[in-house]
Amino acid sequence: MRIAIIGAGVAGLVTAKVLTQAGHQTHVFEKTPDVGGVWSRTRRYPGVTTQSPKAQYSFSDFPMPKDFPEWPDGAQVQSYLADYTAHFGLEPALRLSTEVISAEPADDGTWNVEYRDAAGTHTTETYDRLVVANGVFCEPAVPKFDGLAEFTEAGGQVCAGTEFHDAEQARGRDVLVVGYGKSACDVAVPISAVAARTDVIARQLLWKVPRKIGGRLNFKMLLLTRLGEALFRYLRPGGFERFLHGPGNGLRRRMINSIGTVSIRQLGLKRLDLVPEGAMEDIVRGAIGLATEGFFEAVTAGDITVHRDRTIERLLVMDGAPSARLSDGTLLPADLVVCATGFTQGVPFLPEQVRAQLLDERGNFMLYRQILPLGVPGLYFNGYNSSFFSPLNAELAALWIAADLAAALETPDTDTMRHAVVEQLAFMDVATDTHHCRGTKIIPFSMHNADEVLGDLGLNISPLVRAAHWLGPVDPAAYRGLTPKLLKRLAETDSGDPDRSHLRMVTGPGGSAPGAGRGSVPDQSLTRSSPQG
Repeated sequence: MRIAIIGAGVAGLVTAKVLTQAGHQTHVFEKTPDVGGVWSRTRRYPGVTTQSPKAQYSFSDFPMPKDFPEWPDGAQVQSYLADYTAHFGLEPALRLSTEVISAEPADDGTWNVEYRDAAGTHTTETYDRLVVANGVFCEPAVPKFDGLAEFTEAGGQVCAGTEFHDAEQARGRDVLVVGYGKSACDVAVPISAVAARTDVIARQLLWKVPRKIGGRLNFKMLLLTRLGEALFRYLRPGGFERFLHGPGNGLRRRMINSIGTVSIRQLGLKRLDLVPEGAMEDIVRGAIGLATEGFFEAVTAGDITVHRDRTIERLLVMDGAPSARLSDGTLLPADLVVCATGFTQGVPFLPEQVRAQLLDERGNFMLYRQILPLGVPGLYFNGYNSSFFSPLNAELAALWIAADLAAALETPDTDTMRHAVVEQLAFMDVATDTHHCRGTKIIPFSMHNADEVLGDLGLNISPLVRAAHWLGPVDPAAYRGLTPKLLKRLAETDSGDPDRSHLRMVTGPGGSAPGAGRGSVPDQSLTRSSPQG
């Protein structure tokens, strides 16, 4: 089939790679001039690095270069993804500097995709299927500040973190960095080295974990293992998890909160009055919470001032100079305001009626396994499962899509899938205090998602290796044999293999009977109650 993929970031590239290997023709539309998505040179800010070490932030069959540091910077990650593209021969599929204007479903299950290229030419092509991989970090969310017009007229500037590409923009200026997540702390460090003054406005403090606990133990040994994931209660806990959250709950709480105790001491949080409220378990509300190298040292030295539990109430002009008034009445000089305040998850290219089917009443994405929208034929999502292991989770989702395209995957009926999605969203509301990015963040349950996706496919790594990942960090390379294994199965099926029992998995979250699969050819006889709608 002809497959349109929107986005050439981690998810878009691995989807193109897997589907191309499965025999499909793919076109990958990307509005920036290079691959990489959030790592594109048009979007990365000074100081940006991965949140996970390079071994964990990589595809199963394409490790990062050995000479890369433990936490590669933005330019290195982009070069890694460019090398991945070249290694697997994906360049012919790329449509760079090309923006998808609209993607409209047709009655026969195909999609009409209108796009605009670098020359401004509009073209519409028809594709058999559409994969949305534009990313959960696609559009920066910049607050609407009162007084912005007057502030700007006086020479003040407001920009998103992804629009701040060179620390020299801050040289000699009074800079406010809004936010306290990893991106805010990352960008504040290089700014503080050249700015006249650097203030961080933190609406809420988040827990931070040193990259090396006690200066020696890599944090990945604590939080990027299956045991580390099991410290947080999951919707469907396994045997040992039931023990940890039952009879072993006291031990579990001491284990996870001891990390908080060490972090407070090692980072000097009490002395700096930067101890977050609540317990270390709350780290799931702010993603990984990895401490930026040099941030707390700069706060200690007075190069960065953190205003905790504050917001910008208004931008204004004081004595002719751009300024800001905080929620506690504090007035600060502010030539430049850099907003590291998160992102919105949007699909503006899809028609309104499709968006209405994708989202619940609160705007959460209703995606089964974070992949399949309910009631929209021929549409898939990948990358809407932001995790500790984003490349691996996206790779496994691509395998799921490949199997479904080949009608080699059976899913539950629509009602059962809808119940599973609603149940998962309700659980994540509690687990993350609703901080799950409209249903697109699976942290801290990254491996649970991987296990469920692979369970549908009847694929997984050996129990011995899985057991090793309980105490050691999860190794994406351990999954490198799954793609060829699935492709072999699909090839056998395509060549007339009469026995497809090895591709028929499952039942669904409650053990319900499987429903109809989605074949590779649009079937006009599908009823409204089918998974394809």
